[in-house]
Amino acid sequence: MSNVPSIEGVDVAGKTVLVRADLNVPMENGRVTDTVRIDRFAPTATYLADQGARVVIISHFGRPKGVRNPSMTLEPVAKALAKSLGREVGFAEDCVGEVAEKAVWAMNDGDIVMLENLRFHPDETENSDAFALRFAVFSDIYVNDAFSCCHRAHASTVAVTKHLPSYAGLSLKKELDALDAVLGAPKRPIAALVGGAKVSSKITVLEALIPTMDAIIVGGGMANTFLLAQGFPIGGSLAEPDYVDTAKKIMDTAEKNDCEIVLPVDLVVAEAFAANAPNETVAVGQDPGKGMILDVGADSIQDLTNRLANLKTLLWNGPLGAFEMEPFGDGTFAVAKAAADLTKQGKLITVAGGGDTVAALNQAGVSDDFTYISTAGGAFLEWLEGKELPGVAALNEQN
Repeated sequence: MSNVPSIEGVDVAGKTVLVRADLNVPMENGRVTDTVRIDRFAPTATYLADQGARVVIISHFGRPKGVRNPSMTLEPVAKALAKSLGREVGFAEDCVGEVAEKAVWAMNDGDIVMLENLRFHPDETENSDAFALRFAVFSDIYVNDAFSCCHRAHASTVAVTKHLPSYAGLSLKKELDALDAVLGAPKRPIAALVGGAKVSSKITVLEALIPTMDAIIVGGGMANTFLLAQGFPIGGSLAEPDYVDTAKKIMDTAEKNDCEIVLPVDLVVAEAFAANAPNETVAVGQDPGKGMILDVGADSIQDLTNRLANLKTLLWNGPLGAFEMEPFGDGTFAVAKAAADLTKQGKLITVAGGGDTVAALNQAGVSDDFTYISTAGGAFLEWLEGKELPGVAALNEQN
């Protein structure tokens, strides 16, 4: 995937560059409350403007379902981007048609303009070729800088590439390179830490990872189903008894592929699913009674920390426990900090992604220390599952 053509080095001076960003950011009362996606996109906008391009930014926001909705306008996002860039960002009240065309044709070299929400038009999500052509009317080059949108075949990610020379932006290229370092040609030994509540939601991820990993560390509620499959008592813990056979098959497949399935060796259990609920640590195999497994214990933390020290690459998707509630994030946070320390020492490549994962690593205070953290949700999971991402495939076809 990292072989997609990059915009770096392309002569963009005096040209109108249409840039697909993902600026679908959290907003409250017309104010952006989290600028992570804006800040990650900013280098691409800055680079193009500094090269003398006329930068035209397109993005979606929310789910207006093809109808103009004032509460889902991108105008506040344009203002937040301007603040992040430290330079003016114009705004047009439509993304195609006369309004958009006038805004673009009035630009000077180095100017930046954001167009209105793509999803105010139903043709966007229908991957309409005619809709994509309306962008080509005022553009010379197309740049995709929105990995988190690449799993959708929309007009702004796929159809548009048929009509304009198309490249990956700086953020997208960085993401693809990071992912390639994990599943393309990783440094070994390599392990994946896969957590979350349910095995059923991660079956395809586990099946896809087994042939490429030396070990898979299973955490969170899904580990309970694996423990159940091995005949261990799990008390009143969250589990999926209907997926016990699936867990057994996954373990059998892993054994055939020389991929170790790593499960907790001790567990933190509590009788109430609540913050600061009275709890105790029990060894795997010890009956927790009515207790619920909410985290891994100290021995598990030590075991995983020791394992990390022997790895070269770690892929992380999902927490080890109910990290949202104290003190049941201790396992996740301790292992995250150990991984971050090894990364800072240059001993471990760490790539993480997924909503809960990002939240957990932020809470642990280690987000800046991992090699790369993907903010993409569905695209990241589909990549883990080995699926072709339409937006990336469309860029590859340019080669």
